[in-house]
Amino acid sequence: MNTFPTIYRTLKTTITQIFHVLKLKEREHSKGRKPTLSNIEATTCAIFKQKQNIATVKSLWEILEPSLSYYQKFVDAINRAAPYLVRIIAAIISLARKDPHLVKFTDAADVPVCLPKNGKHHKTMQGLAAWSKTGKGSFFGLKLHLSADLDGRVLALRFTPGNSDDRAIFKKMNAKLKGLFVADAGYVSNQLERDFFIEHERMLITATRKHMKKATTPIHSMLLNLRMRVEIHFRILKRCSGLVTSFPRSIDGCLTHYLSSIVAYLVVQSFVFHSMVSSVCSRSSFFVLSVFPS
Repeated sequence: MNTFPTIYRTLKTTITQIFHVLKLKEREHSKGRKPTLSNIEATTCAIFKQKQNIATVKSLWEILEPSLSYYQKFVDAINRAAPYLVRIIAAIISLARKDPHLVKFTDAADVPVCLPKNGKHHKTMQGLAAWSKTGKGSFFGLKLHLSADLDGRVLALRFTPGNSDDRAIFKKMNAKLKGLFVADAGYVSNQLERDFFIEHERMLITATRKHMKKATTPIHSMLLNLRMRVEIHFRILKRCSGLVTSFPRSIDGCLTHYLSSIVAYLVVQSFVFHSMVSSVCSRSSFFVLSVFPS
């Protein structure tokens, strides 16, 4: 390692500790030829790539191990890190769900897999990606659905095809969560509000569309104005963790890229996770408790 040695070693130490806590295997098989990268090293490399916003695995290979003889083995080793990245994400979300804030936000963001002009000919994510349209225009790709609380903890994540119905995903993704949920006008549905509502436990507040008239209380208006809290997660994931890409040439490569982007954000870049680990989590005094009387 002749580039970024301190950052890589520090990250590897963190990932090693997480592997030990979650009791994950360092090697798939204890016997036989030593793999190009151990599971810890492969996972660290995948996260390191996204933390440093390195565009391609080729660039990562040149930075970390320029003398490595077989580039393809390096790629294969990193792509095998996907199951471990999933376990790490699940562990962090499980930790965040233990003591979440009452107020929660849900939203979805587009994750294009290629430029719109290349969508008809794109093959790598064919069958998983789909055409959809946002306020910015049409895209071919996936959607990332995310729920987070007022303190910034990520409580739920889900990737779906780009044309999926946000309202259907909302109910499934937040089925085990309770509290006051705030969402934009894309989640407007009387049926969803009725089905999701549990007296004294949870309810959904949505913004209204332009042609709709809906009376709101000052509390509702204040909560709707805080919806940008969840947009921050998408902005950091895209701009700092390199979530959106068209470089991977296999489904495994794409999935590993998306998962490592999320882990890089949750473990390394998210101040919320560090505050949870150090047990220094500032609780906002919020008077919406009156919505759910004891």
